[in-house]
Formats: sequence, structure tokens, C-alpha cells
Amino acid sequence: MTGLVVCAAVLAAATVFGVWHRRADGRLKKVDGSGGERLLGAAELGRALGERATLVQFSSAYCQQCRATRRVLAELAGTSEGVARVELDVEDRLELVRELNILRTPTVLVLDRAGRIVGRAAGRPDRAALLATLDERLP
Repeated sequence: MTGLVVCAAVLAAATVFGVWHRRADGRLKKVDGSGGERLLGAAELGRALGERATLVQFSSAYCQQCRATRRVLAELAGTSEGVARVELDVEDRLELVRELNILRTPTVLVLDRAGRIVGRAAGRPDRAALLATLDERLP
């Protein structure tokens, strides 16, 4: 009987974790840009910031979701005026990854024109949420 109770508890915990993970994966969290947080510039990103916004993707060689994220960000940068896209390999930028607390790939940061982080998504972000962030948070 004890084994059955333990099995049921493990299944319930795994189900709760799975539902939570699926709902949180790729969710774009808005970041309040008034806290004096770290700015990212062209020197750290390896290219100039976009006139309006910059989409920064942290990727790794073994990441399967990174390819789909790369396509979404490239499409957004190609169709949205003043939006640039930068992809950084986590293995090449370990110091920056640690400083920004990047825990998984892909992680996408949305930067305003000054390099301030205004949005962040861990996992493959939703295209509509990215567009909404670009439209409502950035001039």
C-alpha cells in the first residue's frame, strides 16, 4: 500500500511540474527598465544596436529549440523597421551568461535602443508576445 501512495505522489508531482513547465516555457516576461540595470552595447554584442530595438538570442550548439527561435527572430528583425537581431553562443560568452543569469538555451532578451533589457524569455518565445513587446514598450 505504501508503494502505491508513493507512486501516486510522484505521478502527481510530475504532472504539476509538467503543466507548470509547459506554461512557463518561452513566456516573455516584461522587465521594468527603470531599475538602473546593466546596459548591453555594441562592444558586448559584436554589432550595433538596432535603432528601435535589438533581439538577443543566447544559443548553444546542441539546442534544438534554438533553430526555431532563430527563424522567428530573423523574421521579426526582417519585417520590423529598426529592429536588429544578434545571436550569441553561450560557450563563447560565459562571463556575460553568468552576469545575466542565463540558465538555459534559448534565452531571448529584448533590448531598447539604449541597450536596456525590457523583455526576457527562457525557451522558444511566442512571436505574438515579441511583437506586442516591441509595439507597446518601444517607440
